[in-house]
Amino acid sequence: MSAGRNVEQQIALQQRPPSLAMPSMAQRPRAEPGFLPQHGGFRDHFVTTPEAKYRCESCRLVLCSPRQTECGHRFCESCITDLLSKPNPICPADLEPLFEDKIFRDVCCNREIMALKVYCRSEKNGCKEQMSLQQVMDHLEVCPYFEVPCPLGKCKEKMMRKDMSEHLSRKCKHREITCEFCNHKMALTELQKHKDTVCPAFPVACPNHCSFSSILRSELSSHQHDCPKAQVTCSFIRYGCSFKGLNQAMREHESSFASEHLRMMAVRNTTLEAKVEDVKSELMERYKVLPSLSSRLAEVETQYEEMREKNRQLEQKLVSMQMLMSSHSEKLLEVEMELRELRAMREEVEALRGSVENMRSIVSSLDPGRVGSSSGSHTLGSLEQQLSRHDDLMSVHDIRLAEMDLKLQVLETASFNGTLIWKIRDYKRRKQEAVASKTLSLYSQPFYTGYFGYKMCARVYLNGDGMGKGTHLSLFFVVMRGEYDALLPWPFKQKVTLMLMDQGPARKHLGDAFKPDPNSSSFRRPTAEMNIASGCPLFVAQTILENGTYIKDDTIFIKVTVDTSDLPDP
Repeated sequence: MSAGRNVEQQIALQQRPPSLAMPSMAQRPRAEPGFLPQHGGFRDHFVTTPEAKYRCESCRLVLCSPRQTECGHRFCESCITDLLSKPNPICPADLEPLFEDKIFRDVCCNREIMALKVYCRSEKNGCKEQMSLQQVMDHLEVCPYFEVPCPLGKCKEKMMRKDMSEHLSRKCKHREITCEFCNHKMALTELQKHKDTVCPAFPVACPNHCSFSSILRSELSSHQHDCPKAQVTCSFIRYGCSFKGLNQAMREHESSFASEHLRMMAVRNTTLEAKVEDVKSELMERYKVLPSLSSRLAEVETQYEEMREKNRQLEQKLVSMQMLMSSHSEKLLEVEMELRELRAMREEVEALRGSVENMRSIVSSLDPGRVGSSSGSHTLGSLEQQLSRHDDLMSVHDIRLAEMDLKLQVLETASFNGTLIWKIRDYKRRKQEAVASKTLSLYSQPFYTGYFGYKMCARVYLNGDGMGKGTHLSLFFVVMRGEYDALLPWPFKQKVTLMLMDQGPARKHLGDAFKPDPNSSSFRRPTAEMNIASGCPLFVAQTILENGTYIKDDTIFIKVTVDTSDLPDP
């Protein structure tokens, strides 16, 4: 009974009456859920008939959250909302037009309505209490005639609050009850299943129909071991005995067949010893092979280390060659000035050659006797020697001019605004060289954050590197040693964006960005020609790269952008 009273107290504190309506407007006065009707006015049974001024002009019920119009008529909040939702709304009382901005809350009328006396909403169940409309919710929280649901979740019944205690103690099918055998607590609906299946103290009959008619379920397994009518198998079955019988016959079998059981064990033991010897022999044979395998393994490891060392040396040589090529681009500004001088000299030589050719034509047209004069001969010989020297000098300058043109092409691709556009031609051939480990990676031309800024480049592995080897294109960013490093802040902290350009009309470029780790050696001031590369081993899958529009005319474009917005001037 105490459990029923506790639940009843919880209901008195927590239960609310069934919802007639939930307030649907933010403008409604604060009220308990279930107090206000869902639509229209109050339908409560009033002690005295409310005056006409308290009734809605639309639903004719007692006003709920009254609103007053410009023409002086009152409506429920939900009723006036319905009227205003129609085109050209009019007041049903006097057919005057309605305007939303001229309708206001009638607080005074609402206060008077809340003070009207009503009967309890549980009047039909026998409650005779009267209270003001505003006190209805407070009363229903303690009204003994108010219908509430059973607090036990699985029970769906409803009853008056005053009948809850009896329901919980006697009638509810889901009430808690104690098993009389094991004192375990459970719902009444589960009691019979508990007794039939799992109750350890419930008496059950022996399945072998022995003389024990009633045995506790928890003792049934131990009884099965000693039950004289239980069917058992001989414990020497693993050694080959196939006897099966009742417990009482098993004792006689074990006594009379003891010598046979020992013989079976001896035979089994002999067989096992023979197998052990075979295993020993096999192990010895394998053990003899171990030294040769160990030496072979050591040779393979040595060869592997030698190959790694050679590979490291080759990579160092390759990096040195690429750095050497990059260093030439730094001198191209000086070379361009020299090129201008060479071009001027070339024009001068061409002019001189033209003069010599004119002189030759003039001399050849002269009389043979005059040609033989010493002064003419001397002048012509001097001009021919001078022309020969200029021809030799011209050949040397042609060679140097070709070299300078090549260097100028590299210089012209250098960027000084922190952005690199790297065009990689012959993608298929370079990819095959990477797969064959001939040229694992490629370095871009250097680019700069400014004329006196950081010097950088990009490094790409067309067949991937590290985790991306064989499946991805790996792209890395490299900080290089520059002429003005002493004037720049270190470590390098600028945001870096790596991008593979889409050459199709959709322009769906693939990119990734990162902020440098200030603790990484990759972004400290370089002491060698370049730092260790840092970037994305899994930058783009080769299937995406080669099946999209990122390769066109066997060429790809890679863009690297370094944020220079917050970079101070050196």
